[in-house]
Amino acid sequence: MTVPLWAWAVTLAVFAVLIAADLMLTRGAASLRAAAVASASWIAVALAFGVVVWLWRGPDLAGQYFAGYLLEKALSIDNVFVFVLLFASLEVPQALQRRVLYLGVAGALVLRGGFIAAGGELLEHVSWIFYVFGVLVLVAGLRMLRPGHGPGSPGRLIARGLRRVLPVSEDFAGDRFVVRSGGRLVATPLLVALIAIEATDLMFALDSIPAVFGVTDDLFVVFTSNAFALLGLRALYFLLGGAVDRFAYLKQGIAALLVFIGAKMLLDPLIHIPVAVSLAVIALVVAAAVVASRWRERRLDQRREQAPSRDTRSRDKSGRDKSEAAAR
Repeated sequence: MTVPLWAWAVTLAVFAVLIAADLMLTRGAASLRAAAVASASWIAVALAFGVVVWLWRGPDLAGQYFAGYLLEKALSIDNVFVFVLLFASLEVPQALQRRVLYLGVAGALVLRGGFIAAGGELLEHVSWIFYVFGVLVLVAGLRMLRPGHGPGSPGRLIARGLRRVLPVSEDFAGDRFVVRSGGRLVATPLLVALIAIEATDLMFALDSIPAVFGVTDDLFVVFTSNAFALLGLRALYFLLGGAVDRFAYLKQGIAALLVFIGAKMLLDPLIHIPVAVSLAVIALVVAAAVVASRWRERRLDQRREQAPSRDTRSRDKSGRDKSEAAAR
């Protein structure tokens, strides 16, 4: 079913209103409570949109939307890991991170829209490209499963490369991206951070967009699921930015999802996996990764709490031994 132009126009207008509202409502300090409320709001709006798709185009396409959104939401957490390390390496003040993320997400939305349109054209005219997408997704998942695969290397490498080709000032100049120094315009570290984020998201899109095409071939569903996951990324960053180390198994969960979607795409001529099964697998893998990560964190917290008591007992025993030796 082809989506009429009026539906695209209404959807884009809704996105514009949501972005404007988010910008106005999140001008203050990025507190944890505000980030949690904003993130929950974006999730609620995305789910409500899925209900609209259900009522408008039926449960099958709505299931594809929910599967695509959940997959993109899980993959966007990987972006958060990279952004945290990128901002830390560039020493971007937290007050400026919001501006960079806002512009970065807006730019990523436009770039991904172009990627999705190009991918749809390729699938329509070159049918075997679907299996190329499957290979890309499968390889991305297997690469993430390799020991020592770090989340922060792409962003840092991009930022380092930009400093070699762009004249960059040593210090930030408020929220300005360029300043005049020595009679010429030079980039500030804030512009380096913005370009690095855009380039990093572009690299992630090479994995995530083919993965969503493994769930649905409807361009409207691919774009809207991507858009809602991206628009909630800024709030998700401020919510999880300080706790990325508490989700130790999320990387493996994301890798397992990519392997599953890639294998599904390659085996599609032989085994057709219903959308409901894909949605269930995505939800179970994400939930298992989060639960396993939280369980590991609790075990580590228990060990930290028990460590002082063990040290105290050890010192007490050592003191008693010394006292007994002196008495003898």
